[in-house]
Amino acid sequence: MRCLNWYVTKSFLITFGMAILVLTFAMTGANMIKILEFVSRGIPLSVFGKYMLYILPRVLTFTVPWAVMVSVVLIFGRMSADNEITAMRACGVSIIQIISPILMMTFLMTALCLYLQVEIGPPLLWKSRSMLSNEAAQRPMALFEPGNPFSYREGNTNIVISVDDRPGDSELRGVLFCKTDKDGNILQEINASRGTIRADQDAMVLHFTLYDCMFTDRTEESKSGISRGYSETFSFEFNYGKQINAEKISERAKYMPLTELMGEIRRTKLQNQSTTNLEIELNKRIAFALSPIAFLLLGMPLAIKTSRRETSIGLFISVILAAVYFFSIILFESLDKFTWLYPQYLLWIPNIVFQLLGGIMTYRISQR
Repeated sequence: MRCLNWYVTKSFLITFGMAILVLTFAMTGANMIKILEFVSRGIPLSVFGKYMLYILPRVLTFTVPWAVMVSVVLIFGRMSADNEITAMRACGVSIIQIISPILMMTFLMTALCLYLQVEIGPPLLWKSRSMLSNEAAQRPMALFEPGNPFSYREGNTNIVISVDDRPGDSELRGVLFCKTDKDGNILQEINASRGTIRADQDAMVLHFTLYDCMFTDRTEESKSGISRGYSETFSFEFNYGKQINAEKISERAKYMPLTELMGEIRRTKLQNQSTTNLEIELNKRIAFALSPIAFLLLGMPLAIKTSRRETSIGLFISVILAAVYFFSIILFESLDKFTWLYPQYLLWIPNIVFQLLGGIMTYRISQR
């Protein structure tokens, strides 16, 4: 029996290790591109390493359950196709005995995911966001680099600034200033042949002056046409300090550790305000943390029933199941405006359904 348990454990650990590496790399890809953009603008490369370490716990809470699903489907699909499951059961080994090593490891991974979700992940995720803001505050000129358009919000409008060249620290060439409304409609566009930029780091304000400007305006009063004009100079300011402080003040529930989140729920209840959004965040974290068990219970009997040794079939099954689970969580989370539906409790439906179906299918297989 010890030899059998080691065989199953070794197969699971090898497949799980490969799956977690691939999935984690894939899920951090978008973040890597984002931070590398900042590196190309002058942000130190060391920030890249810190940023990836800060977001890693949050990413693992998604990739660990998915890697469990991939590993279980691939291992038991191959073992069933090779009749290894049948041989084990013919020797008197039950399904529970076969999966017991993986079940124990899955419980440990569930505990790890729970710790990452409620304590480690949220504060580090906030650190990753604030770190980029602090780096931008120390190097505001690096935000405006040739070929990298920069955008920020100003009231109900969005400002986009693009620069073709920066021959000096304060000189600009080929500047495009574009203002759009919340729907993306262009309100104003300014093309300048050159310009200057000056940083007031005490006030955290960037002062822009554009020269030889061609204006294109589309205002509320002239929607039927476009007005054009020319100006020798055009000046505007970018208060990057205000943008950074606004981000820090608006710390959302997803950045709070468990103790702060529970305290915020109690405080909100004492003020007779709705706590639905906060409870959604709390229940989502716990539901996600328990998902490895749900993935194991459903993935194992499905793999045995399909009995396919092809890796592509196993990957397809795991992707479909993970997509259904994550989509269901996102769907119920989006119902935060419909408080009468109690979306904070609907978040548990995917876990319950996966575990019930998995339990029923496992029982039927064990009775054969």
